[in-house]
Amino acid sequence: MHVIGTVGLPGSGKGEAATVAREDGIPVVTMGDVVRQETADRGLDPATDHGTVAQALREENGPTAIAERSLPMIEDRLEQHDTVLVDGIRSGTEVDVFEAAFDDAFTLVSIEAPFEVRVERIDERGRDASEAEGGEGLRERDERERGFGMDDAMARADVVVENTDSLEAFHERIRSIIGETDDVNRARAESKS
Repeated sequence: MHVIGTVGLPGSGKGEAATVAREDGIPVVTMGDVVRQETADRGLDPATDHGTVAQALREENGPTAIAERSLPMIEDRLEQHDTVLVDGIRSGTEVDVFEAAFDDAFTLVSIEAPFEVRVERIDERGRDASEAEGGEGLRERDERERGFGMDDAMARADVVVENTDSLEAFHERIRSIIGETDDVNRARAESKS
């Protein structure tokens, strides 16, 4: 069993890391899906109210609310797979939840890229609201994410990936991390038997 968590500011490459995992047959639990579902359940628009609902969930149920709601999804996938990737950890308190649940079988990967690079990526995606359209700008999104405690989570990462090279190079680095963590996990399991 191994759980790999990713943390990083918007546009850093977390979604691409999840794509690599899926391509390699590793299930992905996206913490944002928990928020999107709650947003829809509240009759709100996930495209515009995602951040507001994420903040509300944490205020209403504590800072670990989203991580705790993710645990059953992760455990369900671990019944059929050796490795699960958790996309979108936002705080050190969420890291605490995963470390408590999975102990040494949890690896946190911080995916990082400079602000300017992230702006370009988000513009290329074309699905994020821009400041020009009256939406939330990247600086505001960064500030909101940091308000959840993202800097603490990033500082606690077991592995840091600077995502500034080509997409292919990034994919290879993520595949390497997944392979390395799987090898370490197998060695741990063998030493316990």
